[in-house]
Amino acid sequence: MLNPQDLQRLVEIITEEVVAAQRGAATSAPCACHAVRSDCCPERLRTVLDAGATRLGLHATGGATAGVSGVIDHTLLKADATRDEIVQLCREAAEFHFATVCVNPAWVATASASLRGTGVGVCSVVGFPLGATTADVKNFETRRAIYDGATEIDMVINVGALRSGDFRIVERDIAAVTEPCQQCGVISKVIIEAALLTDEEKITACTLSKAAGADFVKTSTGFGPGGATAADVALMRSVVGAEMGVKAAGGVRDLEGLKAMVAAGATRVGASAGVKIVQESRGQQPTSAGPSGY
Repeated sequence: MLNPQDLQRLVEIITEEVVAAQRGAATSAPCACHAVRSDCCPERLRTVLDAGATRLGLHATGGATAGVSGVIDHTLLKADATRDEIVQLCREAAEFHFATVCVNPAWVATASASLRGTGVGVCSVVGFPLGATTADVKNFETRRAIYDGATEIDMVINVGALRSGDFRIVERDIAAVTEPCQQCGVISKVIIEAALLTDEEKITACTLSKAAGADFVKTSTGFGPGGATAADVALMRSVVGAEMGVKAAGGVRDLEGLKAMVAAGATRVGASAGVKIVQESRGQQPTSAGPSGY
């Protein structure tokens, strides 16, 4: 946990990041499309994309798609998902060599058993989808998911506390998940639910995640008012730097969408349409768009 001196320094860092972002915005002339949506202009992202060009790899290039499946968390988080649908998700993940399957905590043990020996990980979600549970509950939920076989944990921050300026609460909230993950060698991802935040709040959320020792920051739950945007991914990448992962999730439904997110700085993409995306990357006619809801 942060002591008062560390907390004060963290606030100073956040302030510096916000001021830098505002300064950058003030020096760039807006394009005509800003009248519709303020984050759609490519010029807003150019310096970030240039700085992160080495992270694009194979996945963002037109002809080289061999590694597409390896950046996808094959996801099924619908409340009404059945056991048969979870098992099918795991079969697809093993066949297409996705990074993980991402399932609700109740299905972690089933997914872990189904994927044993395949090399595909099991990702689960904590405090999902609202993030409005207490830190001790998130800590227990994390430990239980790890016990059941989760190799990665995607947790939702306390969005209300962040927007209230209660940074100590948010830091403790994130640490309640990252600490057991670190103890068990499990990857932690922090969902900031970017669609609910201002750019300044996104910067703060990413800075707090980095301070708490998270491995990734993640854009969205897929159940909020909006999903991943290239602008958000680029902003998050600019804050966390090259040493952390950035996961784009929510609304990535085809190969072009995945390429856009990787080009902006994403190193992992959560999608229910993973099979369709990989088939597109191979030049095949998609046979499945995947389950809805993510």
